[in-house]
Amino acid sequence: MLDLSDVSADQARQENITRILDSAEKLFRHYGYSKTTVADIARDLGMSTANIYRFFASKTEIHQAVCGRMLAQSYKMAYDIRHLPISASDRLRNYVHAQYKMTLETMLDEQKVHEMVIVAIERDWHVIEKHIDSIHDLMAEIIAEGIAAGEFPEQDPAAASKCFGAATILLCHPQMVAQCLAKTNRAEPDDLIEFALRALRNNSPHAG
Repeated sequence: MLDLSDVSADQARQENITRILDSAEKLFRHYGYSKTTVADIARDLGMSTANIYRFFASKTEIHQAVCGRMLAQSYKMAYDIRHLPISASDRLRNYVHAQYKMTLETMLDEQKVHEMVIVAIERDWHVIEKHIDSIHDLMAEIIAEGIAAGEFPEQDPAAASKCFGAATILLCHPQMVAQCLAKTNRAEPDDLIEFALRALRNNSPHAG
């Protein structure tokens, strides 16, 4: 029999975790990861530092959870686009545009990559690499459907997905996006996306 007191306790715990992560992300963005302490997060929430440590063992764990939420949002966005009832090209186009928009709005501040994103890239790359692999799998599924529909020529969907990702990385990698925003001699997002899509359509052993 379900113990409602256990359900209530789990809900309360999750609510506290969400509050802590919301506060941490806000402070990391405002003051920077290195300048924010667990005590700062506790003060912002009106609770004791000891109470924070009931849910997270360290600031590093809080940071990893914040970055994990960002990656989960990115994956859900990609998953939803992958299942749209539109052509493979339109889904790939929509995904890159949406990821570029998310990178600008979520990971950048005044054309500068957030310190917490840089820390994650440098320290928790294995987590980000796993996320990239999951995105490549979704894109490969889209490309495979495009091949089956005659939209793309016969090719290895997994290899094509990795190449498509590499061709559009300037629009998805936070540090690269930040650097390119400050330049005037870089390809426009639409031009880069269409170039990558043309490569998929022309990726045939007999092309050229």
